[in-house]
Amino acid sequence: MADTLTPDQRSDHMRRIRSSDTSPELLVRKGLHALGYRFQITGKNLPGKPDLVFSRRRKVIFVHGCFWHSHQDCPIAHLPKTHTEYWQNKFEMNMARDQRNVDELNSLGWSVMVVWECETAKVPELLVWLINFLGPTKCGTHKKVLNDDY
Repeated sequence: MADTLTPDQRSDHMRRIRSSDTSPELLVRKGLHALGYRFQITGKNLPGKPDLVFSRRRKVIFVHGCFWHSHQDCPIAHLPKTHTEYWQNKFEMNMARDQRNVDELNSLGWSVMVVWECETAKVPELLVWLINFLGPTKCGTHKKVLNDDY
């Protein structure tokens, strides 16, 4: 199937795709904040620039888009029908870069969690995974929020 957009239209479309403050990322941030967790946004000084940084806990969270980061066995992560060689190479490089970043963070003593875009559709389960990764909050807010809202 040929691209229905001109090269200029395609370029304009691709330019509008956000790399931060995406809907899945905002959903994770909102949920964590409601649970009582406090964090820094975008660890610019850390490998891979994690989306959420919990410095005192030495933990970071990446919120990955399934398409751009090639989430395995996910219907959102598909290979485009045009320019397949280009996209295959791009996705392989993205996956290799992501793994290098995780390995480097682990070697620096950071624990890493990756939240996939498709996982944000299941908010109650996602919140449980996040609590299990991060540990309890000091004030115990995570228990109240889970009992009241979900």
